Amino acid sequence: MNRARLSFAATLVALTLGAGLSAAQATQAPPMKSVLAGKKLTPPARGEVIVEYTLPTRKRVNDTIVTTFQVKNIGLAPIARLTIIQTWFDKANNTVGGGKGAVEGLFQPGEVKTITIESEAKPIYNGDGFNFTHANGTVRAKQVSKLVPGTAAEKPAAAAKPAAATAKPAAAAAKK
Repeated sequence: MNRARLSFAATLVALTLGAGLSAAQATQAPPMKSVLAGKKLTPPARGEVIVEYTLPTRKRVNDTIVTTFQVKNIGLAPIARLTIIQTWFDKANNTVGGGKGAVEGLFQPGEVKTITIESEAKPIYNGDGFNFTHANGTVRAKQVSKLVPGTAAEKPAAAAKPAAATAKPAAAAAKK
């Protein structure tokens, strides 16, 4: 009985000393630094957003129709996962095929991206249509003849310049 008690006490002392030594050897991890420290983060747009796009070009490559066009975010917030779905119709207006293209990541304001949609070529194709969507709502797409890269914030500044230019001649006429 004494041996059992002595063995138990020796085991308890050994475990206590071992735990104390391992706790003393543990090093403190360096403090965590924020990945976003000092960066301005604009959350993606929610609800309806507005984009401009150019007239699509279609090219047949083997058994695939490749549709390519450019899209510009004219809003003030980034757009998350802008997706364009192309639907092909036959002469009776039945859906017979389609394809999908997307802008990966956040589509920043004023940014112009080229989107390519590939779909299988079928002889019954008569026409196509596009549906624009994004992760947080709907998209109002406006077709334009040409896209100019630039930020959305530049548009109001450009609109203010002609007003200032017209004010100068009026002031000059008042001096005469």
